[in-house]
Amino acid sequence: MQNKSNRKVIVRISGGLGNQLFSYAAARRLALLNDAELVIDNVTGFIRDYQYQRKYSLNHFQIPVRLATAAERLEPFERFRRGLWRNFSKRKSFFNRPYLCQEQPDFDQRLLNFKVKGTLYLEGYWQSENYFRDVENVIRKDLQITPPADPENLSLAKKIKLSPAVALHIRIFDNINLSSLNNIRPLYYKNAIENIEKLQPGCHFYIFCENYEVARSIISLPENRVTYVANNIDASKAYADLWLMTLCDHFVVANSTFSWWGAWLGAKNENSIVIAPEREIYESVAWWGFKGLIPERWIKCTD
Repeated sequence: MQNKSNRKVIVRISGGLGNQLFSYAAARRLALLNDAELVIDNVTGFIRDYQYQRKYSLNHFQIPVRLATAAERLEPFERFRRGLWRNFSKRKSFFNRPYLCQEQPDFDQRLLNFKVKGTLYLEGYWQSENYFRDVENVIRKDLQITPPADPENLSLAKKIKLSPAVALHIRIFDNINLSSLNNIRPLYYKNAIENIEKLQPGCHFYIFCENYEVARSIISLPENRVTYVANNIDASKAYADLWLMTLCDHFVVANSTFSWWGAWLGAKNENSIVIAPEREIYESVAWWGFKGLIPERWIKCTD
């Protein structure tokens, strides 16, 4: 991408696929509105992810942005130099910071009006479509998924297109403890399915979950109405599950940015039904329901 000015936004990508997409979308809009070059740091956000061992996954999308050089990643001594930049920037007012970190999960209106001067480092998940809604067409074009080529996924894709399909995602935290406050309770899925059935009866449900024994204990649908998508369990194939989700017509979202993006990218028109958990979860493994996260046009459902 040609840089039309001397301004540059270097976005540090980290987290799972859903959060990587949020980081990119917010940074893309910020760069566009400031006539700045967008550069992706696809390294430093993952090299110390010892717990989850997540990897950069945006290479499965049609993103027209170059990757950062070692110097742009603040190497060598990246961790030390990044810490200095962060501390230096915190002493400045928000709109004068050369290193901008997200301060809270709630939508922060200030980012929309930020003026990039020279090089800006951007860090955070920025989990709201409000950060990029005004450039939605660009984001949708960039985030077209390169389809997987294996026969099992292609066969599932054909099946999804044969009848009205619902992508239903179940995310389990805390070692499958369904009573944990981090987990959406099974009642949510019962209520969501009932909502779908009232609005679009006869749909076929495609269940996406890391643990299919748990999924089967939660979903009470006739066998001929449900398909458990179990061929993309490996984290490296998360993009394939996301691609399959986007082929569906309607969506039941978990407390997960992964299925948030499945619904956002897949909702084809105003007739697409998207149901999301109404619950607010703060100070936990699974932040959810904060200001700006759930689009107003989506249906909120209790658990």
